[in-house]
Amino acid sequence: MSAAHDSHASGEDHGSLRGYVIGFLLSVVLTAIPFALVMTGAVADKGLTGMLVVGAAVVQIVVHMIFFLHMNTKSEGGWNMLALLFTIVLIVIVLSGSLWVMHHLNANMMPMSHEMSEMP
Repeated sequence: MSAAHDSHASGEDHGSLRGYVIGFLLSVVLTAIPFALVMTGAVADKGLTGMLVVGAAVVQIVVHMIFFLHMNTKSEGGWNMLALLFTIVLIVIVLSGSLWVMHHLNANMMPMSHEMSEMP
């Protein structure tokens, strides 16, 4: 048996038509709801609308990972999930570090006086 057929013999799930259809329908719904919220202005608070859109985006990422990328704790002996967690940790470190540096640069910048701003 070739190496490609060996992976099928190990019992890994490569998806089914039913799984792809469910994933597609969930993706369409998770796209249509935030679109409708923004276009109709159903929620008056723009901050809440933004949070709902970001929340739907996070749920849609999970849907894509489960239904289309077939990621779970059993695939590849758990290494896929470990790689995902490592990636998430790195993204959190980079984003929080960047925001922290930008905040402190803004807070610690020397204020410019009116005379200095008029100098050529």
